[in-house]
Amino acid sequence: MSEWIDIVPEEDFGPGSARLVEVDGVAIAVFNLDGEIFAVQDHCSHNDFPLLGCGLEPRDLIDGDQIICPRHGARFCLRTGRALTPPACEPLACFPVRVNNGTIQLKNSPRE
Repeated sequence: MSEWIDIVPEEDFGPGSARLVEVDGVAIAVFNLDGEIFAVQDHCSHNDFPLLGCGLEPRDLIDGDQIICPRHGARFCLRTGRALTPPACEPLACFPVRVNNGTIQLKNSPRE
């Protein structure tokens, strides 16, 4: 059964923010892109390398609404999870997010 998990107060997660969370053993990267919140699995679909969790600063990994794998340079859309460049061809799982009573929440199961 999927549940909504509290991540961070909305006031503490302004535009340009990024945060890595672990939910049920799954690393999930959460981003605020100009006031819109998105969440994707935090491992490149090409070879399971961490994205936001790689240790680099988010500003070195994010380009507009894309995240770049630091290992081989594959790009993914943060809005849809879609793989945009080789060597990745499989999308990232995307997780539903919402703001509820001033708290950003994440559903613990990916969107279908």
